[in-house]
Amino acid sequence: MLDSVVAAETPEGIYLELRPAGLSARFYAFLFDWLIRLAVLYAASMVARFTGGLGVAIWIVLFFLLEWFYPVIFELGRSGATPGKSACGLKVVMDSGLPITPAASLIRNLLRFADFLPFGYGFAIVSMLIRSDSKRLGDIAASTLVVHQPRLAPRVVLDSVTPLAPVRPLAPRDQAAVIALAARAPTLTVERLDELAALAASVSGDAGRAGPEVTRRVLGVAQWLMGRRP
Repeated sequence: MLDSVVAAETPEGIYLELRPAGLSARFYAFLFDWLIRLAVLYAASMVARFTGGLGVAIWIVLFFLLEWFYPVIFELGRSGATPGKSACGLKVVMDSGLPITPAASLIRNLLRFADFLPFGYGFAIVSMLIRSDSKRLGDIAASTLVVHQPRLAPRVVLDSVTPLAPVRPLAPRDQAAVIALAARAPTLTVERLDELAALAASVSGDAGRAGPEVTRRVLGVAQWLMGRRP
């Protein structure tokens, strides 16, 4: 994932951080989608061999639809991504971070002929390499952005944590702080939870240490303080 971040503001005034997808990630997504289209066209050509001229005509229409509307259909779906983009953890959104609109999807895909120039998507590659948001020409015209989909961190299940007695007596204020941390644990990212648990690591005898195991031990102390003891 690229280190660059693009800030976007929704109409409601909410600021979002979007991480643009770089050339390599988009290449693999394009390759995956190209193989899917190739497989469909190959299967259709096998059928067309037995149906004569009508089969050839249908194959030509299918080729046209796959080439120009395959991306549009999937981008307007719930995931906002073609199968290739989904496999690579990417999606297409508007510059504001909102879901892509039908008009924007049509524009960005119909302008692929310009991105292809002078050959082999030359303009698209140059544009993505020189821009911090990795936009190709179609994205610039349609005000769209291909971004990495946010990865949801696994949540802590407190019931799975083994209760642990604190290594020293705790003042009421300290007990309340540890219990409050456990209450917030399901709403925090793993990184943030580890950071906060490291501050309270002395209650489990892990002062100066940090990491998932330390976090589980601190939460175990919280379980013990709440009376959930083995």
